[in-house]
Amino acid sequence: MSYPEPRYFGETGEHSGTFDLSGRAPDLSMGEGGTKVHYLATGGSTNGAYGLYRWDMSARPSGPGAHFHRTMTESFYVLSGTIRLFNGDKWADGKPGDFLFLPEGGVHSFRNESGEPASMLILFTPGAPREAYFEELAEIATTGRELTPEEWTELYLRHDQYMV
Repeated sequence: MSYPEPRYFGETGEHSGTFDLSGRAPDLSMGEGGTKVHYLATGGSTNGAYGLYRWDMSARPSGPGAHFHRTMTESFYVLSGTIRLFNGDKWADGKPGDFLFLPEGGVHSFRNESGEPASMLILFTPGAPREAYFEELAEIATTGRELTPEEWTELYLRHDQYMV
């Protein structure tokens, strides 16, 4: 393994870092009283390097069914509470400090079934435009719009989400 090819060619460095300070409102709410999502670093803001999101789950059960991605890896780091993590083989109760990495094609899922709020970081590499997917799911949850199986399949395909 070696370092990737350079992406910055300046001689002195730049003053280009960005802060995302705690206490700000979430960027997205998944339905009334549901998960709150903070866009910490999007694929657009990292020049496609990665996307990092804080996922603050409410006490009510939530989380996607088992799925995989063809174009990106996904990682989970539990910050608080208990989040059920699925690595494609078995479920584990993720506690603060627990980490799960899935390479491209790795079947996975997560759920908050604890009855208590829980929080985690989700990291995608490279930085795909996951915000559009999250925002579409939030719109569906907020409006109560019902999708046909064909519409769900089309939504998933547009966002590199392959349900198993």
